[in-house]
Amino acid sequence: MDSRKVMMVSARGASRWLAGLLAVVLAGMSGYAVFGSWRQAVIVSDLAADSANTDAYQETAYLVTWEMALLQASLQEPDGEERQRLLGVHRQTQVAMENMATVDVEDPELTASIVNTHLALKPQLNAYLAELDRRDLGAAAARLEETIEPATSAIMATVLAEQKHHLADHAVKQADGESESQRQLWGNGLAFLVSLLVLVMFTRSSRSHRRQVEKMAATDTLTGLPNRTAFADRTELALAEDASHRRRPNQPRPGRATVLVVNLDGFRDVNDQLGHRIGDVLLTHVGKRLQDSVREQDFVARLGGDEFAILLRDAEPDIGETIATRLTDAFDEPFVIDDITVDLEVSVGAATAGPGEDVPTVLRHADTAMTIAKDQRLGFRRFAATRTEDSNARLSLLGDLRRALDAGDEITLHYQPKIDIRSGALAGVEALARWTHPTKGAISPGEFIPVLEATTLIHRFTHQALTQALTQARAWLKMGHRVPVAVNISTRSLLDPSFPARVAALLRQTGVPGDQLGIEVTEYSIMSDPNTAIEALHRLRTLGVKISVDDYGTGYSSMTYLRLLPLDELKIDRSFVQDMSTDRSNRALVASTVELGHNLGLTVVAEGIEDAPTLAALGEIGCDLAQGYHLAKPMPADAITRTLLQPAIAAA
Repeated sequence: MDSRKVMMVSARGASRWLAGLLAVVLAGMSGYAVFGSWRQAVIVSDLAADSANTDAYQETAYLVTWEMALLQASLQEPDGEERQRLLGVHRQTQVAMENMATVDVEDPELTASIVNTHLALKPQLNAYLAELDRRDLGAAAARLEETIEPATSAIMATVLAEQKHHLADHAVKQADGESESQRQLWGNGLAFLVSLLVLVMFTRSSRSHRRQVEKMAATDTLTGLPNRTAFADRTELALAEDASHRRRPNQPRPGRATVLVVNLDGFRDVNDQLGHRIGDVLLTHVGKRLQDSVREQDFVARLGGDEFAILLRDAEPDIGETIATRLTDAFDEPFVIDDITVDLEVSVGAATAGPGEDVPTVLRHADTAMTIAKDQRLGFRRFAATRTEDSNARLSLLGDLRRALDAGDEITLHYQPKIDIRSGALAGVEALARWTHPTKGAISPGEFIPVLEATTLIHRFTHQALTQALTQARAWLKMGHRVPVAVNISTRSLLDPSFPARVAALLRQTGVPGDQLGIEVTEYSIMSDPNTAIEALHRLRTLGVKISVDDYGTGYSSMTYLRLLPLDELKIDRSFVQDMSTDRSNRALVASTVELGHNLGLTVVAEGIEDAPTLAALGEIGCDLAQGYHLAKPMPADAITRTLLQPAIAAA
């Protein structure tokens, strides 16, 4: 027993000695790493300064060459474009030289001499242009040859010499930096070995920490339920098990995967009327009630906002109806929070995974069914595996649409205002189609627009929508109001070679200036055929038409194409905007998009503004325009006209 104690004490002493040694080694390695990082920072800073000098001289040389080329070209063609651009390029060259003098602190006298020499050419340049305007080409040529060209050549020679000098310095410093990096590499290698030893010693702690982090990453922080990521992972595993059973039918079947998507009806009113704190507390109660309403083996998660999902595994897919009934019955009992009674109902959509379907597909099917249940107040809706009923309804709807387009008065436009966030003024409107069926009544655009987009009827519909929008814009102009009208354009219309010409004809026919019309296209429309789309947008831009990318952030547009597009406006999709006042990640995404748009010279519009905190948050990050139900719903043209008589729409 005594020997064990001695061994324990010895082991403990050895452990402490090793820990102390490791602490000393790590401190030394850390000091070395800090010193090396400082040295690298100094080298990088020097290299960056040299690179800035070189770039400044290179830009100056380029602009001096361009200026000289324009001088010579304007002599050949005094009324040409080169003569018109000459003064602008001269100013750019002067700015570049002044920037060169600012960044190059090694030889201020030389750079000041270059700047002053070029500045002194301005009177000669004005005299040269005056001679061109008088058609005194002989005097202009003499002035160019005897005065301007020698001075410009001297400037160019000095700039190139200095650029060569800076390039040589840059090469020397770069070589020094590489040597320093090599030494740092060896030191870092030793630090890595020591760090590896530390990691081995603390493996258990690391594993525990990793498990905790993974749990946090898969958990919704508000309700404590699994989040969207965890639900997707669990559903993916279930689908893999289903696929494995199909390949090996003799093995026990765990039950087919069925997904329920649950949405709270009226939750937005709770946030608006009772505040977000009550809303958050309510969501935690909803999560617990959902868990209490399902079976022990069912998997409940919060997807985001007021949307939840449940994964069911059962041999009979009809279990979805059974669980949905439990859920709707459970919400018959109101919630009591801080002596406040809140009544909520739920809309549930169900989808059972079919062969080959992935997680996004099953979720989308369940969400589609939930949306139908919510819109039609059904409580529950299962996504139909067969499309026979949908196909028949689609054919019937297509026939009704054709007759509606022939009638010309069933499909009308409502207009949703775009509000200047800073001033609260009306900045424009977006035209949105509304269809009143003679027997079925109002039909949602979400039902008939996709049907139109799948056929050539979309061209007739687009023509009618543009005609109505431009006619209304003309009416507002006659009343003395300039209200830009934006119209959504489908992929088919955008890629139609005759579309820009038809827009031009409508502008002439209605007498509306091009800048009073906006064309809204999605990232998907552009990226489906970038070359054709970009050409069409450029042709529209020559008409003065404003170009806007709608639902930005939901597609997959390349930054390169975004830079090449002739855009005026960027519209941030509502999915990023709705939770930005409470979701720090969404706020960061929206803020970065606003900054990107402004850096590209674009107006940025936020869609889906549904509450005052979101509008305030958009104002704080500098967003330009806002659009959403909190500000104004889509309304007929006469309602817009009445608002025009007011000085401004107050921004809440």
